[in-house]
Amino acid sequence: MPYRPFQSTYYNERMQASPALLRARAPYLVKNTITGAAIVALVIGIYTYTIKVISQDEFEDVIVPPEPVRRPQSGSTTDEVKLAMAQKKQ
Repeated sequence: MPYRPFQSTYYNERMQASPALLRARAPYLVKNTITGAAIVALVIGIYTYTIKVISQDEFEDVIVPPEPVRRPQSGSTTDEVKLAMAQKKQ
């Protein structure tokens, strides 16, 4: 006996849509297609606008700071912590 997760009148044994399901979906086909196309067009429009606006920015007004000052390394961090703890105890 094959495994059946659920019994449905809208799908056959091969999980193909039955004529009843196609009839139930028919009134909404055009509206859903138009809504889907509008959502896709909106997403593409926002993406295109964003890329266009970003590509125009030259970043000439951004001040680039000089290279940060590097401190000489006096030893490992563990040694520095031990030294600080010893000075705190005194």
